[in-house]
Amino acid sequence: MGYASWVDEVVAAIADPVRRRILEMLRDGDLPAGRIAEEFAISRPAISRHLRVLRESGLVRDELVGRQRRYSLDPAPLAELTDWLARLTRPSGWEHRLDALETEVHRTRRDRRAGRAKGNTA
Repeated sequence: MGYASWVDEVVAAIADPVRRRILEMLRDGDLPAGRIAEEFAISRPAISRHLRVLRESGLVRDELVGRQRRYSLDPAPLAELTDWLARLTRPSGWEHRLDALETEVHRTRRDRRAGRAKGNTA
């Protein structure tokens, strides 16, 4: 899966409040699908669709244990998304360089004004 489509899938998966609540439920450990469905006032088939979206995005894993399908959180895609978001909010190398240039310009102007005030010409 390409990088952009991976980000799109994870973001789309967590965009829905029901799916975010399911992820919160799974934070403390795996749960059977029936237990997850009990928390919501929507149909079990609707919960199954939400779980499928979470599974396809890589945010949850499922395992058949006897007759129960149990779901568990896979936080790796969330960590990758957090890293990606952090890179967006961090200043780029150019911003640091432009900040340094701005500081140098202000320092040079200040030094020139100070030199003129003392009677020096710069």
